[in-house]
Amino acid sequence: MHDMSAPAAHHGAPTSFIRKHVFSLDHKVIGKQYYALALVAALVGMFLSWLMRLHLGFGNLAIPGLHLLSKTGAPGDIMTPEYYLQLMTMHGTIMVFFVLTTAPFAAFGNFFLPIQTGAEDMPFPHFNMMSFWVTFAAFLPIVASFFLSDGPTLGGWTQYAPLSAIGSAGGPGQGLGVVLWAMSICLFCIGQLLGSLNFITTTLDMRCKGMSLMRLPLTAWAWFLTSVMGLAAFAVLMPATILLILDHVAGTSFFVASNLVINDQVLPHSGGSTLLWQHLFWFFGHPEVYIAIVPGMGIVSHILTTNMRKPMLSHRVLIYSMGALVVLSYMVYGHHMFVSGMNPVSSLAFSFPTLVITIPSTIIVLIWLGSLYGSKLRINSASLFALGFVSMFISGGVSGFFLAQPSIDIMLHATYFVVGHFHLVMGVAAMFGIFAGTYFWFPKMTGRMMNETLGKVHFWMSFVGAYCIFMPFHYLGIAGNVRRYQAFTDDYLIPLIPVHKFITIAALFTGVAQLVFLYNLIHSRFKGEIAPNDNPWEGTSLEWSTATPPPHNNFGDTMPVVYHDPYQYSVEGASTDFVMQTSTEKINSPNEEK
Repeated sequence: MHDMSAPAAHHGAPTSFIRKHVFSLDHKVIGKQYYALALVAALVGMFLSWLMRLHLGFGNLAIPGLHLLSKTGAPGDIMTPEYYLQLMTMHGTIMVFFVLTTAPFAAFGNFFLPIQTGAEDMPFPHFNMMSFWVTFAAFLPIVASFFLSDGPTLGGWTQYAPLSAIGSAGGPGQGLGVVLWAMSICLFCIGQLLGSLNFITTTLDMRCKGMSLMRLPLTAWAWFLTSVMGLAAFAVLMPATILLILDHVAGTSFFVASNLVINDQVLPHSGGSTLLWQHLFWFFGHPEVYIAIVPGMGIVSHILTTNMRKPMLSHRVLIYSMGALVVLSYMVYGHHMFVSGMNPVSSLAFSFPTLVITIPSTIIVLIWLGSLYGSKLRINSASLFALGFVSMFISGGVSGFFLAQPSIDIMLHATYFVVGHFHLVMGVAAMFGIFAGTYFWFPKMTGRMMNETLGKVHFWMSFVGAYCIFMPFHYLGIAGNVRRYQAFTDDYLIPLIPVHKFITIAALFTGVAQLVFLYNLIHSRFKGEIAPNDNPWEGTSLEWSTATPPPHNNFGDTMPVVYHDPYQYSVEGASTDFVMQTSTEKINSPNEEK
């Protein structure tokens, strides 16, 4: 039993606009700032994907105004092959780092982790403020690279060497564009390391009286485990980006082999390893998949439990399974390198844990489905997106079984099959987790309700649209459609063009759905229905026991004391349908965690 929490770093309520809304030390304001940054990044990333899909679906279509973004990349408003690759690189980088990592982990985690643990704030509020502003500073070089004369880098979000390390000799954007990209990711890593330290310390040392580890909500566990992953993963990627910058500006050869010839010129590099970048990047890159998805797992579990009005089949097994994902995520990174000429023995060594990591994922899914069976689920926007998350995670995860086999992966790795797999299991699933969390916690964050009708329209358009976009990717991959191609002129690819047109139309349709969400979000923030009370969803965890929106120190003058676990619903003999964590009512529940 945890009886005492460590004192939070004391900082009084802000007295100026700058301290309250800009350089705030309040974790709740910082959480909103992260969410706003992720929202802007998502809109930029979606816009880039629209441009790419229009080009893929309709070939040399002149996109009105495209030359305003890049005269050299779109002369006459027609996208060049190089500019397509540049947009693809920026889309992937912005979505993976500034949306899928920032929103479910940094935004929601910052706002709700201290409240769910019963703390007044994060233990290091100045670090917390720095984490956001460093992350914001990281976004600026990415945006600035669009304004370079030769545009941003075109090396993909993975920036494989040697292309990324040889400078302007590699083509458009491969000089200063790569340096700006590496600067951005390096700063992003620093921001996330600062945030992870805060999250870990909050979870371990800031819990209120009675809040044992097993009484933490599944969301708090997900953010804690993600922080542990981030602390190791970003600590590897950060020095890798520094080495990449040094290869550009200091004449080093970390990632460039000797006697490399580009454009009939021998480059003045020697002794580097092109595979070293892949090892460093993917040691971060595969945990990054779970940094994006594990917070979504926690959010979805939390929302489904609240709407099912009964606990999950096993609180502990869910936690242990998420912990297993954290450990195994570092043991499978080599499956991204099956096509690199890896020794077959090494391939086998990475293939086995890649199959093993499906076990905890499957256990989590079975717990969700088993818990849903027989429940009287409340249907609202949050629960619909939570169910959508489960659907996308299953659909995208099944294709992972194929890619875990080196012999199959070598055939499919460079095709759209992989693009469909990771977009469903990592991209769309994580986005559905973000949407679910937004609809669920919006009343607590703003004091107003989002429009449920618009929310359900948003869900069904997004759900149908996502499947129409990404499921055909698997069929394209099996047909041999190579990813990163910007035109389909080969004989065997021409019959696939109608599929790409269908996907493009579906992408535009799904993008319109996100504009519905954007309108709902902004309109509800200022003119939405006032939340009927502090606990509109009749939840039991600590965020629903405080005022709406929460005061500066989260709980006012009286710090909470916890007597129950966070998911006491439909308990026999209880006075109400749910028992708050702070309720002193004695209950006899066989499932209660101590």
